[in-house]
Amino acid sequence: MERLRDAAGDGRLSADELDERLDVALTARTYGELEALLTDLPAAGPALAAASPKEMSRIAVGSASAKRDGPWVVPRRIEIEAKSGSVVLDFTGAVIALPTLEIEASVRSGSVTLVVPPDVLVDVDDVEMHSGSVQNRAPVDPAMPIRLRVHVTGKVRNGSIVVRLPKPPRRSFWQWLLRRPRPMTALTR
Repeated sequence: MERLRDAAGDGRLSADELDERLDVALTARTYGELEALLTDLPAAGPALAAASPKEMSRIAVGSASAKRDGPWVVPRRIEIEAKSGSVVLDFTGAVIALPTLEIEASVRSGSVTLVVPPDVLVDVDDVEMHSGSVQNRAPVDPAMPIRLRVHVTGKVRNGSIVVRLPKPPRRSFWQWLLRRPRPMTALTR
């Protein structure tokens, strides 16, 4: 519904067409019905939709932290080196133009966290562990089509690689005090 409203705000949909599509979205029973509403719309804003993905991106942190979130273009390959810092890659708002992503990770005493929506499949079976940990806590919904396949390789020494789903939104203090329900997101609906 948010993408439909954004498209109407950009002038891609008329008010009548927006109303029709919102009615269909509210009564949709399958992901296929929802995808049909968005097939003629761009995946992101005009600047990012036109951007082509890079071949390779490199992230190296010592005792610092690096984060990719919001609208960012996913490259074909990412090399991550985390000595004692942390790297967070949030794919929930990312522009995904390619079907696969290769991640080569070298984690010493740092951490790498991949925040993925349910339509992103992450394979972490080829990671060599010495005394660290690798956890994949993001189950894939078999009814949902896979939008991106991520293959993680590399080494973990005293660090960690964690794959997880996005956290649900939190209530503000006033919402909690007034006992209002938690805000809904597309992932919790």
